[in-house]
Order: sequence, then structure tokens, then C-alpha cells
Amino acid sequence: MKQGKFDHITDNELLERFYADGNNEWLGILLQRYTLLLLGTCMKYLKNEEEAKDGVQQIFLKVVTELQKYKVAYFKSWLYMVAKNHCLMQLRNKNIFVEVDDEKNQHYDETNNAEIRNKEKTLNLIESSIVELNEEQKTCVILFYLQKKTYNEIAASTGYSVMQVKSHIQNGKRNLKILVEKKMKNN
Repeated sequence: MKQGKFDHITDNELLERFYADGNNEWLGILLQRYTLLLLGTCMKYLKNEEEAKDGVQQIFLKVVTELQKYKVAYFKSWLYMVAKNHCLMQLRNKNIFVEVDDEKNQHYDETNNAEIRNKEKTLNLIESSIVELNEEQKTCVILFYLQKKTYNEIAASTGYSVMQVKSHIQNGKRNLKILVEKKMKNN
């Protein structure tokens, strides 16, 4: 299957075809669309091209396995979370965090490790809290913040007016902040 031949098919349609017939070629086309995004994400966290390329391959394998078990609604945002979590796990397993500083690598101190763990914890809280929003807010927040859709694109795909979309995003963002803050206090 050639990629150009399937450019007109949306991510969701490719996922639906994969779920319908289990043909990994649909998934291959979908993953090929996001290879550069995955490589960029892995480079951002791992700071090493070879490790990033290996990471992309491992993420591909994980995606194939996970999608056979679970139904995913928003592929791009789900894929990004899988990639981010994979990279963070790699860094945690190495138990070092390195930052490229021209020609030398330096180790982060414990303060930076704690800061990174706090950011990871916050992202995980956001991820777990987003599902608690009502359906309209959840849909609009995911489409706007994770899939980078415009108000007009969201309105067109959901059937909401642009004003409703803006309202759902604003309310969803506020409610998400409240949920995350409440969970942080309880932890």
C-alpha cells in the first residue's frame, strides 16, 4: 500500500478500518503519518538520535499491541501520550537525565529530577482528570489543545456553534484545573 494513495482517508477512518478487519497495513499507514512527530518527541526527551530512532520502533510495537486491546478515539493525542510515557520510562530506567550543552553532557541534580517527576505527575493528573469532564467539554478540550484544531474545525466536526465550542473549552479548562488541583491536594 502506498501512502499517497490513502492521504484522503482520515486518521479515524484508518483506525475504524483497522478495528474492523485487523489489517495492520491500515495501522502502518497511520503510523507513517506520525513518524516524524514521534521522532521529534523522542529527541526532545532522550536527546540522542539513535535512542530516539529505537524509541520510535518500540513505540510502534507498543501501539500495535495496545490498539488490539483498546479502542482509541483520538489517535494523535493518544499516540503522543504513549510516546511521552515511553521516553519518561526510558529516562527513569537509566536513572539519569542529561541535557545537551554544546559538546558535553551534564547530569541533572536531584532538584531537577524532582521537578521533572512533578511535571510528569501533573501531566498524568491532567490525563486522568480530562475523562471526568462532561462529554462536550472533554471533546472540545481534546480537539483544541491536543489535536490543535481551530474553533471552526471543532464546530464543523461536532455540530456545536463556534460560541458553544469556545464556552465548552473555557469551562472545560476551568473544570480541569479544579479537578487537578483537588487531586494534587489529596496526594
